[in-house]
Amino acid sequence: MAEGTDFIDDAKLLYRLAACGDAEAPLPTTQVTADDAKAAAKLDKTVAQHCKQILKRIAEFRTTYFEKGRAWFDAVVPKDVPRTVVYPFGGGDLLSALVAFPDATEITTISLELAGDPRRLRTLAPAAIDRSLAALRAEIGGLISVGSNTSENLSNQPRNDLPGQVSSFLLGLVAGGYEPVAMRYFTLDDVGAIHYLTQAEIDELDLQARKSQPRSLKHDWLSPNFSSAFANVEIQYRRPGETELRVHRHIGWNLGDVYLGKHPELVRHLAKKGRVTMLTKGASYLLWRGDFSVIRGYMLDHLSWMLSDSTGIPPTFAKSAGMVQETYGHYSGAFLEGAGGNRHDDAFIALWQGQKTRRLPFRFGYVDKDKQAHVVVTRPKR
Repeated sequence: MAEGTDFIDDAKLLYRLAACGDAEAPLPTTQVTADDAKAAAKLDKTVAQHCKQILKRIAEFRTTYFEKGRAWFDAVVPKDVPRTVVYPFGGGDLLSALVAFPDATEITTISLELAGDPRRLRTLAPAAIDRSLAALRAEIGGLISVGSNTSENLSNQPRNDLPGQVSSFLLGLVAGGYEPVAMRYFTLDDVGAIHYLTQAEIDELDLQARKSQPRSLKHDWLSPNFSSAFANVEIQYRRPGETELRVHRHIGWNLGDVYLGKHPELVRHLAKKGRVTMLTKGASYLLWRGDFSVIRGYMLDHLSWMLSDSTGIPPTFAKSAGMVQETYGHYSGAFLEGAGGNRHDDAFIALWQGQKTRRLPFRFGYVDKDKQAHVVVTRPKR
């Protein structure tokens, strides 16, 4: 089987220019700056200004979560949780998985957001890069401040000339102290196995996209300006000086029951992983709904240990599946307008009221209606 086209050179360019990795190193040349000293100087200035802002926010995030928050995660997350992590509704957010599970060797994020085409950066003029970097900073603002982003910001990413999801993932690697080693795009076959896309397959999908506008996975989201070849990405990464390779995969998929019924490849792929560690936050309370029962059922059948905010699995479903839940922080009702006042919200309120108050020194996902930070651990009964 072909290994697929490796876009590591594009990943490294994005890692340096967009995610600000190796920020002290000279900028790589692009097709635009290779023979144009004036354009190169302008790009240097643009990226320096961008990285000054990004690295300041990364440093603040690292202080709060990787450094001050480390003791909390070490005390709460068991040492023997599976090193395979599945993060449903995790659009753009490799960063939170790296914070919570630094020993993970395989992380899968799944969301409506598509990974994005990494190739354009090499051909963009400095002014276009400046505009795209400004848009990227706006799109990922919440991610590098509180580890969560809005659906509006995420839905805008497919129209940026830079691949918003890939850039967010690379930013997570920078914050976590990792570097990319390989980057490939893939599809899932009927049994859920990974098929890495070859250059010929990518060319064909690009041709199709030029003939017919690609569509988003949600009717009211902006359509992507790239082909379906760039929906799902695999990034291999490691710490500088280490030999162990880790892998992050992002799968662009609609997790609603109707779509999963027509496209069961995702659940088949996830089921092959066996028992896994799970993370969910900022998920718009979709797991409370009846039309997200398939992904919720997969999660309850396969979770070994799970960390979530209140958008995770409600107590009603968790208890009937033989799970126990332990609360941290405070919760007095759903954050989003219209999401509260139902049996699942009431069950979460009762869950917090029925347990001792456990400390949570930072925000990790949604706050509640009173802007209180909270998370819940869900696990099988011992």
